[in-house]
Amino acid sequence: MTATTGLWKQRIGYGVADTACNLVWQMITLYLMFFYTDVMGLPATYVGIMFLVTRLVDGVADVLMGILIDNTNTKWGKSRPYFLWGAIPFGIFAVLTFYVPDFGPTGKLIWAYTTYLGLSLLYTVVNIPLASILPALTSDAHERTVLATTRMVFSFLGATAISVVAMPMIDKLGGGDKAHGYFLTMSIWAVVATLLFLFTFKNVEEKVLVQQEKIGFLTAFKALQGNTPWFVFALNIVVMWGAVFFQGGALIYYVTYNLARPELVSVIAGIGAFVPMIGTLSTPFFSKRMKKINVFMLASTIVLGGTVMMLLVGNSTVGLISGAIILGLGMGLRTSIYFSMQADPIDFGEWKSGINAAGLLSAVNGFIGKIAFAGAGAAAGYLLSAGGYVPDQQQTPEALEAIKMCYFIIPIGLIILSMFIMKTMYKLDYIFPQIRAELDQRNAAAAKKRAAESAATPAPVSESLA
Repeated sequence: MTATTGLWKQRIGYGVADTACNLVWQMITLYLMFFYTDVMGLPATYVGIMFLVTRLVDGVADVLMGILIDNTNTKWGKSRPYFLWGAIPFGIFAVLTFYVPDFGPTGKLIWAYTTYLGLSLLYTVVNIPLASILPALTSDAHERTVLATTRMVFSFLGATAISVVAMPMIDKLGGGDKAHGYFLTMSIWAVVATLLFLFTFKNVEEKVLVQQEKIGFLTAFKALQGNTPWFVFALNIVVMWGAVFFQGGALIYYVTYNLARPELVSVIAGIGAFVPMIGTLSTPFFSKRMKKINVFMLASTIVLGGTVMMLLVGNSTVGLISGAIILGLGMGLRTSIYFSMQADPIDFGEWKSGINAAGLLSAVNGFIGKIAFAGAGAAAGYLLSAGGYVPDQQQTPEALEAIKMCYFIIPIGLIILSMFIMKTMYKLDYIFPQIRAELDQRNAAAAKKRAAESAATPAPVSESLA
């Protein structure tokens, strides 16, 4: 196998894991709240509270998962084995989450809590390793960007598949029964997701030397002390992804009720899933010529421009599609550079504290993202209820305004805040090359020392006699 072939084997193996994640995550983002309110018949307020409670519980699990990864030592590495161990259970709970049991209202709510929490916990098992494994795949900054870009391309492939095909599949397989359609559709995608995680396990390899000793809970958290770049990055997660979650969850409501054109759901969702791949593919080009923070700012500006355009064009199909394309281009570039940047504060923490806590830091990032998702879901549920939203009927002006707030106004404010935070507070790009070089020297020296100690250790008597 040539070096190039080996690189692409790992890149594709790494990337398809995010296809698997998005086959389920995109169903959750686009359809789960609608599924709960309009198919399962749960009140929007209860659904919003459920999102908040479930995400808070799941967020604690994220942190524990990160520490578990940091203390995992197997022949496959620290993060890699969880793709194998979590694949099948994740697929099973994905199916159960989109099943409507023959229970009363309380029973259905309990079922929703149980299955959604289970799915969220298992998503943690397979998704946190996807972030924590990146620093172990390579120490080369550009290759990390290529890996992150590949991941995003495959991520958008999964998101596109759901955005374009899921609703027609639901209608076709359900034959008029939405509940049955959602169940069968999710069953198919869950099988595909499971197989893709197994493919990832087979084709990635942890190559970068990291510490092998056990890391205690308090010791792991020392990697956070003084890690200013990580704290800035973490703050940005809340506002950046909060905007994404508000808009993603409100799409089906806005198109169905504000525009009264439900046939546009798949069109706009498809654009939002497919077009970002073009922006993603441009990431290595920009990252070679600009610092990562400047790429992030450029991408955010494009996202902001597309969102504002969609707000201003009103009911114009051409305007909406044009705005969605612009937004999608920026989203692809921004998400790809975001995941490349995510690995850098982990290296900063190891450089400053001497502790490699990739699992913990990736997990806390995931926890913060889920808090953003929970907050967006809870706030959206509250706004819909306050506006008098009632499923399957013409909405009041107040309800339509609440939907518009969730789809446009709040995301625009959060995008602007995200840009302000990163531009004024994130400075790691300027010193990262020096930090990475020092870490490589430390790791090489540690490896040399261990090799010398191993060579100096006398062989067991039985081996000597042999």
